[in-house]
Order: sequence, then structure tokens, then C-alpha cells
Amino acid sequence: MSRACSLFQLCQNPNRLLLRSSKFSKGPYLIPSARIYPVLCFSKEIQTSAYEVVKGSYVPTALVKPESKPKDKSPENLEGVGAFQKLPMVMPSVDILYSALRKAKRISPTKGIANIAKRERNRGAKQLDALMKELAVPLRTYSENFPNKKYLHPYERSLIELTLGDGNYEEVLGKVDSLRKKVVSVGKEHASLCAKSLSKKEAEERLTEGIKKVEETFNRGGKHVDDLLHIAKTLRAMPVVDLESPTLCLVGAPNVGKSSLVRILSTGKPEVCNYPFTTRGILMGHIISNHQTFQVTDTPGLLKRCDEDRNNLEKLTLAVLSHLPTAILYVHDLSGQCGTSPSDQFVIYKEIKERFSEHLWLDVVSKCDLLQKSPVLFATDKGDDSNLELERYRKLGPDGALHVSVTNEVGLTELKSRVHEMLNSQMTRIQVQEKLEVLT
Repeated sequence: MSRACSLFQLCQNPNRLLLRSSKFSKGPYLIPSARIYPVLCFSKEIQTSAYEVVKGSYVPTALVKPESKPKDKSPENLEGVGAFQKLPMVMPSVDILYSALRKAKRISPTKGIANIAKRERNRGAKQLDALMKELAVPLRTYSENFPNKKYLHPYERSLIELTLGDGNYEEVLGKVDSLRKKVVSVGKEHASLCAKSLSKKEAEERLTEGIKKVEETFNRGGKHVDDLLHIAKTLRAMPVVDLESPTLCLVGAPNVGKSSLVRILSTGKPEVCNYPFTTRGILMGHIISNHQTFQVTDTPGLLKRCDEDRNNLEKLTLAVLSHLPTAILYVHDLSGQCGTSPSDQFVIYKEIKERFSEHLWLDVVSKCDLLQKSPVLFATDKGDDSNLELERYRKLGPDGALHVSVTNEVGLTELKSRVHEMLNSQMTRIQVQEKLEVLT
């Protein structure tokens, strides 16, 4: 019975030295290096533990946690359009600081502290902690609730890059989160110092100094909060596109009359002026026909140049055509008043037509009331009469193009009819595509 007790005690304390008897010597002797690990089961009541080698150490398997890989969103979980309307409301940095100071000063010491020095340091530590939290919580909310750009729909990702500048969105969010960490660090440091004060006067001085330091830290980075406020306003003002609704996109060189046609065709009211790049962003209108609502977008004009030389306005137009299911209404101005020669318009048109050939397409020659019998020639035009397609384009535009005039209201009724037909065809395309996605 005594041997069984000894074994049980050794199992409970594996670090004890083992005592053994030898037939060559009298009495027990020590085995100095022997250690017993609870691997074997000596009794039904004794629980066994399995061990595993982890980085050179023996660790119980129950404590070994498999390394968790960071979860990443699959393409199926990417955000749809409309993420900008879900952005949190960002307060100006001045308002955040004023609100935090006001709430922190209301904090009173814990009840029941009779000692004046203890009560004052308790109050100071609590107020500094409250100030730190009142500043850090909204900053954390912004960092967590502004979407990660790589999970946005490609259209909205392009809007961020082309409207705010490549990398600016992530940079501002990073600086706001960095500001939060600095505020937390300074706030905790001075709250701890205040809690260690030995007298009422020392606690009051450390409270005043701590508030000043936290305020200075926040003010140094407050500009980043205001930058985020500007970003939120800019993105929230972006037009929302319904991917399940057919969209008509007006494309062409600058000042060819796209905005005027948007006013005629839809509820959109874009600015109409006689100078290039009137449209400084994506403008959205709607067409309502037979109880159906269709979308119309007015896009910035395209110039004759390669993609590397295009400005962000032109890239916005290409982003709409690339990432949204649009039908294209391509507008041509052969009157010579838009500032882009018919020859250059022809080159732009051929390039866009080839690049987006899978889109439904309708060509419109605007300002037909100003067309002359002989084609307009610019000084930059090359006198190449061998290109018959270009010569025809200078006179009449592409084959099958519809000639319209907003001023004289020529061709507008037929234009509206053709647009409705094209949008109905686009609706059919979208429905077929949705059915295919469900089947696959």
C-alpha cells in the first residue's frame, strides 16, 4: 500500500527526485537526473496527458493551437456597388476634441474615497482615461467602417483611385489609425502618472499636463481626420449605379453635345457650356418608360491620345465602360465647333468601338443644323483622299448614324425611340446573364 502511495505522489509531482533501493547497497539511493512525466497511466483515476514537441519544447497537445490563417474574402464576397452610401459620418476634428474635453471634465471621482489626495488622483486618472477613450473611439470607428479598397466593386475602386488619387485613400485611413494609437499611448501614460500622485496638488498638476499633452497630440494629427471628412463627402456624392438596371452611357470627344442630349433623354441636369471638359465627373440621370426605370450617364470627353497620357477624367469614362453593363450612345460633332477635328474624332471612335465592341451601340451626329455641304477640315488634318471611310465620316459620320439637333429639335423623337429599344435589349441581356450565373 505504501508503494502505491509513493507512486501516486510521484505522478502528482514529477520534479521530485526518485528514491530507489539497490541489491548492491543498503537503503535507498538518489537518481539525481531522473524526472517523471505523466505519460503512463497507473490508475483509472489518474488522467493521462499527451505531449508534443513544439519548437523544441514539450507542450501538452491541449495547449497547442493550430496557427490560424487570416481570413480573406473570396471574389464571391466582394462588395457590390453602393458602398459609398454606407460610409460612417465623420465629425470635424475640432468637434471631436471639444466633445471629448467636455465629457471628460464631467467625470467625478469614485464615491467613498475619504482621503483628499487619493480622491484627486482618482478623479484625474479617470478624466484622462475618459478623454483618451472619447478621442480614440470615433477614430477606431472610422478605421474599421471605411471599406478596404481591394474588396470594393471594380467600378467604385476606379472612382476612388481617379477621384482621390492613387494611394491617397489608404494613406489617410492609415494616418487616422496612427493618430488613434498615439492618443491612446499618451492618454494611458499620463493617466498612470496621475494615479501615482502623492498629493492633491501633484494630482491636479499631472491632470492639467496630461490633458494638454493629449490635446496637443490630437491637434497635430487632426488634419488627417478633416481629410477623411473630405473624402467621405466626395465619395458619398458619387452617383449610385444599379447593376440590375440597364444603363445608357454617352461617350464622345469633349463638347460634342453629350450633356445636352442627357437633358433631353433623362431627368439628369448636367452643366452645358461651350468649353472642353464641362463634365468633371460621372453624372447620372434616369429614363422612365413603360413603368421601367433606366439609367443614363454623362461622361467626360475623350481626346486622341494613348491611355498612358489620358487624364483622370478620361479614365473615369473608360472605367464606366469597362466595369458597368452599359449600352453606348456615341456622340459625334462634325460641325467643327467642339474643338476636336472630325479626323481626330474618327480615330477616337474607331479605338473605342474596337475596344468595347461587345456593348450595344448607337451612333448619333449632333448639331446637324450646323453641318455644311462640304466637310469641315482643320489645319491639322492630313490631305489624304485615299481613305474613303474617313472622307465619308467627315460628311455624314459612321454608317447608320442618327442625325439630331437639340436646337431645332430634329431627330429627337426617333432618338428617344431608338434609345428605348436599345435599353430594352440591354435589359434582356442582363436577365439572361443573371440566369446563367444562377445555373453555374
